[in-house]
Amino acid sequence: MNNDLFDNLAPTPGEAIDPVALARRDLKKHLPRRFWKETKSVTRDGLHHLELDGRPAFTPARKPLAFADAALAEALRAEWDGVGEFVDPAQMPLTRMVNSALDGVANEMDAVAAEIAKYAGSDCLCYRADGPERLSALQTAQWDPLLEWARERWGARFNLSAGVMFVDQPGETIDAIRRCVAQVKSPMHLAALHVMTTLTGSVLLALAVQQGRLSAEEAWALAHLDEDFQMEVWGQDEEALARRAARWREMQAAAMLVNVAD
Repeated sequence: MNNDLFDNLAPTPGEAIDPVALARRDLKKHLPRRFWKETKSVTRDGLHHLELDGRPAFTPARKPLAFADAALAEALRAEWDGVGEFVDPAQMPLTRMVNSALDGVANEMDAVAAEIAKYAGSDCLCYRADGPERLSALQTAQWDPLLEWARERWGARFNLSAGVMFVDQPGETIDAIRRCVAQVKSPMHLAALHVMTTLTGSVLLALAVQQGRLSAEEAWALAHLDEDFQMEVWGQDEEALARRAARWREMQAAAMLVNVAD
């Protein structure tokens, strides 16, 4: 029997047994340790390269982490520089998104664009509460301007539903959104658009951020209008807020990536 293993899991004398802490300690055994000391962004050949201890950094598919956009390179450098003892991908949303864009999305542009456009058929902004009246009024006041923006910009007219009953959207509307998404030719921009769409449940909110109609903060608030209303009535749900905070980090990374030069 490996006594070291049990020694590592056992509490020290006088320490309370915390199952959650023990589980986290065990989880860290499966995460790689930080293997570098210095993180730099080095400019050469017109690109900003991420380097770890003077060596170029790569995606899992061995594509260099090198970008035309200095702000993106610096944000990525800061993310790697902020890594603690263990390399936890869950705490590196920008890196994961860039890796996904370069290694995956770049090879499946049409499929990813189609997946994003599918949300036009079930966009969360089209599903309204049938009560209480104050929530319905909030949805009308805050969501309708985005639907009007889509109508004016692309001729996309969305049908609304009260409650959870599914509502079909006009084929012309879905086609208009599909054409809009198809105009995104950068893998990183498309990866970011996909992340924002899935996080918010709304292709309209994602496109509004991508096209400068909304800030990431504004889109995030609109996506959580119902949840915030319920917390105002019934009190805060700390677990829900913790999950939202993690997703918000993803949203911030996507909002940055959606318009960078690549």
